Amino acid sequence: MMNRLQIPALIFIAGLLLASGILMAQQNLSAKEIVEKADKNMDGESSISTMSMSIIRPSWERTLEFKNWVLGSQYALTLVTSPAKEKGQTFLKRGNDMWNYLPKIGRLIKLPPSMMSQGWMGSDYTNDDVLKESSMVEDYDHKILGEEIIEDRKCHKIEMIPHEEATIVWGKLLCWISQDDFLFMKTEYFDEDSYLIRTELGREIKMMDDRLIPTILEIIPADEPDQKTVVHIQSIDFNVKIRESFFSQQNMKNIR
Repeated sequence: MMNRLQIPALIFIAGLLLASGILMAQQNLSAKEIVEKADKNMDGESSISTMSMSIIRPSWERTLEFKNWVLGSQYALTLVTSPAKEKGQTFLKRGNDMWNYLPKIGRLIKLPPSMMSQGWMGSDYTNDDVLKESSMVEDYDHKILGEEIIEDRKCHKIEMIPHEEATIVWGKLLCWISQDDFLFMKTEYFDEDSYLIRTELGREIKMMDDRLIPTILEIIPADEPDQKTVVHIQSIDFNVKIRESFFSQQNMKNIR
């Protein structure tokens, strides 16, 4: 018969075995599977979020507020809610097509691929970042380079090289993804000549809705270390019901 002293020991051993099994499963993941898990953890199948973006320069600073609706990797709608000068401006992605609606002049502009590398609303984020034209999972080849500690989290260091046929503004990405909870802790973006262009950091890890995510994202240009763009995720709901029909040009003009 099992005595009371044996029960805690068995529970402890079972916990060790479970943790060991989880660790082995994580170690057996391919580089692409790790990136896919991190990507899904951050985006979910769909989401509705509110964010603020501070654009910080040596002599000035301004803050934007906006709301995002996202469905998979094919649909996204962004509404600028502040400041008053840009309020009501919207951005829409449907597949590979993207538009910008300017309510003050009532004009709808289709964004050509050449504009994907331009800064979104004057920030260090590009139109491609906000509208997610490219896929970190499908448009790159992935390779695990090793392990490093970022913000006290043990991370996979993964190299990502874009497919030749993919329309990508970057020549290479290096991503540090936490091993325990699949978080993008750091990403370095390089041009086609392998020069570092910018670094993105994930900070302030918190529970939002039903998952753990970085709630502050910071972009620092390599050639302008005294400037940066900081995004604060104020709220986010994952796996919400949104129809594809929501992401329409008509809704761009009416959404509030």
